Formats: sequence, C-alpha cells, structure tokens
Amino acid sequence: MAREAANILTFWTNNTVDNANGGFIGSIDLDMTKHPEDQKGAVLNARILWAYSSAFRVLKDKQYLEMADRAYDYVTKYFIDKEFGGVYWMLNADGTPANTRKQLYAIAFTIYGLAEYYRATSKKDALDHAVSLFNDIYSHVDKTHGGYYEAYSREWGVMEDMRLSDKDKNSPKSMNTHLHILEAYTNLYRVYKDDELRLALKDLIELTCDKIIDKDKGYFDLFFAADWTHESSNNSYGHDIEGSWLLWEAAEVLGDKEVIEYCRPICVKMAEQALRDGVDKDGGIMSEGTDGVVEDTDKHWWPQAEAIVGFMNAYQMTGDEKFRQASLNSWEFVKKYIIDPKNGEWYWRVTKDDHKVYTEEQKTGPWKCPYHNTRACLEIVERL
Repeated sequence: MAREAANILTFWTNNTVDNANGGFIGSIDLDMTKHPEDQKGAVLNARILWAYSSAFRVLKDKQYLEMADRAYDYVTKYFIDKEFGGVYWMLNADGTPANTRKQLYAIAFTIYGLAEYYRATSKKDALDHAVSLFNDIYSHVDKTHGGYYEAYSREWGVMEDMRLSDKDKNSPKSMNTHLHILEAYTNLYRVYKDDELRLALKDLIELTCDKIIDKDKGYFDLFFAADWTHESSNNSYGHDIEGSWLLWEAAEVLGDKEVIEYCRPICVKMAEQALRDGVDKDGGIMSEGTDGVVEDTDKHWWPQAEAIVGFMNAYQMTGDEKFRQASLNSWEFVKKYIIDPKNGEWYWRVTKDDHKVYTEEQKTGPWKCPYHNTRACLEIVERL
C-alpha cells in the first residue's frame, strides 16, 4: 500500500504542478490533456495539502514535504479570505477569486488539510489558520436545531442556492457537509485540545448518530430541512462505509467512554449494511440505493478506497473475518479495474459488470483528487 501511495503522489507531482501561476493546475482529462487555464477549486487544493502532509508524516519522504509546503503556501495565500474569513470556493487560474461563496464543506477540508500539515511539520501558523477557520464555522452553528447550513455568501449572508454541486438537492443541511466537518474537527482536536472544540466535536458526533444516521437501517440519510426533517430516501454506500470508520475515529479521538460505547454498534451496523447491500460479487462497492435495492450500480474510485479502510476498521472493531475479506476484495477490485495502468492514478468510475471506464470523466479536477485513494493506502500502512 505504501508503494501505491507513492505511485499516486508521483502522478500528482509530475503532472499537476502549476509552474506559471503557483499551486496546482485546475484539471486534466482522462487522455492526459492538461488544462492550466481552468479554475482552481478549494476542495481539490485542501485535499492535496492533506495528502502530501499525511504522506510525509507517515512515510517520512522529504519530497512529500516539498509538495505539502507548496500546497500550504498556495492555500493560505490565495484561498483564505483575509477580510471576511472562510475560504473562497473557486479561484481563477491566476489566483484571483472566481466564486467567493463560503461552502462549509470546503472550509472543513481546509481545516482538515491544515491540521494534518501541522501534525507533519509543527508549524504554528498552520494551526493558527486551522483554528481561525474552525471559529468561522462554529460561530455559524444552528443554535435552534443544531448542525450547520451548507453555504453562505462571502460576507456570510443567506443564500438561496446552497448546493454543493449540481447533482445535489438544494437542502439547507446535508450528510456530506456534516461528515466532513466531523472529519475536520477530529483531525484538529488531535493537535488542539481546546474545550470549545471538544464540545463542538462531541455535539457533532451525537448529532450524526441521532439525526443523520438511520440507526434501524444502518445508513446515512442524505438531505435535510433546517429542523432535520428528511428530504431524501436513498443512501450512498460509499458514504456509509466511509462514515462508519470516520465516526468511530471521531469517538476514539474524543476519548469519551460513553460516546465510544454509544457509537460502537452504530458503526458496525453501517459496515454491515454497506457490505450486505452495496458490495457486488466482484468485490467492488456500488454507488447508491434505496432500502437495499441498488439504483446506481456504477463503481466510482472513491467508494472503493473508503471500502478498503472501512471494512478493515470494522474487522479491527469486531474480529469478524467477513470484514477483513471484504477489505481485501476491495483492494483486489481496485488493482484490477480502477488503477490506470497506462497513465497512473485511478479512473473516476467503471460500469458494474464489464468494468468499462467512463472516458468523459476527468483524471484530476475540482472533485478528482489524491485524497480518498492516498488516505486508504496510508490508513492501511498505519493500521497494519
């Protein structure tokens, strides 16, 4: 797995550095056509920062530190809004703001990346930036119903369209944003034992268990009204298996015994559900379904990565061999069908049975990043 992490990051080092404008280029097509003129996304750049920082921390290779430094310098210079706080959603290729909306999902990933960079380097400025962004999010917690709204204007005003992407429902709250705020708070709390952050993390763990997870069925609900009324009926198998281990990680990092014991059966049930309903006979995990019926059978790169970690985590929690085998099967599926043997990195997605690659998808871009796959590799290295 260390070798595959190196393969992924070598691809990004060799192909995505923007020598003209700094940072990393906006996108690359599957056929390796590069688009340095494309806009640069906050999520992509924060995830690049996390990936290289984590790789340096785990593997101790100084080439990863050089790239982490590059990502850190660019994110802090261009993406962080020095006047109103938060981070810009998109920049033009030259680093000027293109879309100034404050998407909490992107701010969360920036916290996640900055906290990891601090773990890797102990640079105090990185921690200061992460704490400042935490304060930006936490100052906008919904004091009536709990949780967080999806997005705000640059000046933190109300927005009519809060969607994370065109594919999402325009609901004021979502599982996806809360899952990654949870992830960000967890990583920050590792290095910043602040009472307010501890309370924010504990509240978010409990909210996730009580409002976002359907505990009877063992999966996440996806979209919600402000008062947590459900606004969707389907579930995402990739998020379910990812959430099962991120929630467990959050509980362990928090270190509250009552919270740990409350989360344990919930996390195991989510892994059970994802394995039972979402994993195909070839070991690949499919995209979405409703009440156990798969409706989107495509196999995207990121759920495969999360399945490797999530099922291994479930095995380590329970000792149940079926989870260990599911993790191994996920890795075998990735090696056979998801890793690009010609150009490197991973394909975006393949079809269910004949495993055809979707040629219109990007190799890198605002959503295609070295985060899920690098993290899967590094998690297995650290766990095993």
